[in-house]
Amino acid sequence: MAVKFRDYYEILGIPRDADDKKIKSAYRKLARKWHPDLHSGAEKERAEEKFKEINEAYEVLSDPEKREKYDRLGNNWRNGDSFDPGNMGGTYYYSSGDFSEADMHGFSDFFASIFGGGGRSGASRWSSNFHTGPIRGQDTEYQLELSLEEAYHGGIKSLRISSDSLCTACQGLGISGSSICSACGGIGSIPETKTIEVKIPAGVHDGSTIRLKGQGGPGSGNGPRGDLYLKVVLKPHPVYKVKGKDVEMELTLRPDQAVLGGKVTVPTLGKSVVLTIPPGTRSGQKLRLKGKGLPGRKGDSSGDQYVRIKIDTGSAISEEEKNLYRKIRELYERRDG
Repeated sequence: MAVKFRDYYEILGIPRDADDKKIKSAYRKLARKWHPDLHSGAEKERAEEKFKEINEAYEVLSDPEKREKYDRLGNNWRNGDSFDPGNMGGTYYYSSGDFSEADMHGFSDFFASIFGGGGRSGASRWSSNFHTGPIRGQDTEYQLELSLEEAYHGGIKSLRISSDSLCTACQGLGISGSSICSACGGIGSIPETKTIEVKIPAGVHDGSTIRLKGQGGPGSGNGPRGDLYLKVVLKPHPVYKVKGKDVEMELTLRPDQAVLGGKVTVPTLGKSVVLTIPPGTRSGQKLRLKGKGLPGRKGDSSGDQYVRIKIDTGSAISEEEKNLYRKIRELYERRDG
């Protein structure tokens, strides 16, 4: 009898060459998302079906023997295709008695057609989903938004994040006694929101990563927590543009300053400095303040600050200024004539 083929890899959203860690990670995320207790109304019924699909897929792909058996069906099948195990010559049927009918309650006809019936208890089926020894928690990543000043000076920043805490009822195993843990729904962790204090090293730049040891996902079976990786994202700044460790700002000069040169005070990320304007400076020209960008880290040199010149001829000038410009034009005409 034909049944609908189930693509367990597609259900978990993983590639066919996914390792055990990726399989378990995908399962836990989806199980948490679609756990029926987190839904209500009409959505609850859909969540129950999704939750069954996810558990069925994990049941097969987390077990090397069953996964190998499933993979031998080939990769030309698509989810929902009509599948008749009778045409497979019985090669793929599990006749060794891995599951009882009670175990397969809620699993699909496709699952039953491939793995058959047998005598393993429902509790042990759930036990197989989780190792019983200590397992280190997953590493997690979070974006850390910083102002340019925070990145320059460093310091301590409070960050509120959503994470998971170990389910103490089952010690992260997902089972309690002979059944699924009722406290966490078999996931092994409980969602929580917490505030952590983050030490920001001076000189972090856009894309930098800060590692917080032991602040990641909870372990199971008394295993240690994973690490939390914070990826730095710099907020737009009203004055500076950031390019790696270098910063750039725009400085507006009067025509006389550009032509004759002089000294002007400009801001930096530290304190203001005096910048020398060379005579004959052009609009668009960049002047460099060496070492005035973001600080270097671990022996690296600091970045530079670039000052891009803009010359403002003025929109409202006096008659006296106009007369001076006329005299300058006359000088140019005599010189070039």
